[in-house]
Amino acid sequence: MKKYFIAGMLVWAPLAVTIWVMTWGLSVLDGVFGSVMVALMAVLPAGLKPALQSFRDLPGVGILIVIAIILATGILAANFAGQWWIRLWDRLITHIPIVKSIYSSVKQVSGTLFSSKGNAFRKAVLIPYPRNGSWTIAFITGNTATEVTEKLSGEHLNVFLPTTPNPTSGFFMIVPKADVIELDMSVEEALKHIVSMGSVPPLQHLDSSAK
Repeated sequence: MKKYFIAGMLVWAPLAVTIWVMTWGLSVLDGVFGSVMVALMAVLPAGLKPALQSFRDLPGVGILIVIAIILATGILAANFAGQWWIRLWDRLITHIPIVKSIYSSVKQVSGTLFSSKGNAFRKAVLIPYPRNGSWTIAFITGNTATEVTEKLSGEHLNVFLPTTPNPTSGFFMIVPKADVIELDMSVEEALKHIVSMGSVPPLQHLDSSAK
């Protein structure tokens, strides 16, 4: 029975996790639409509110509208006129106190992560964590800031240490370059290795085992 149960888990676990992640993403999109609808209902005349609420209650409509808006924005941003409007929007946002700091930071991070030319994780490496003698996989994200370099002795690197099994959360760390060991595995292979808690070996290991 134990063998059959584990075999069944191996079949259903990937599907269950995939559905969970997709459900979470769709709920976020639906929540964005719901927030917009609440804001509209607060300013619209009372006679229009029942119709708007009925529209809001249609299953899946929020997700479809948010996806359509994202696609339309992408199409607009891909042409010259759209880029002019985006630059105008950026200038407007960057003149709002507090908001400009959050907006500019998120814009830089998202541009690095989602751009086709971006390279958020440059290299998979080993770093000592949480103590000397223990090692974990991390990713180089760039060079240290000038001020940090001036205050630290020796060369350091910025690394992101993802958590297991959810690599979207983790720790930003500044570590001495001398303590960093570069790996031959690709960033994608390293992420799979982390998510699987070490149970899925890199392709290089599989190839060498086959030989």
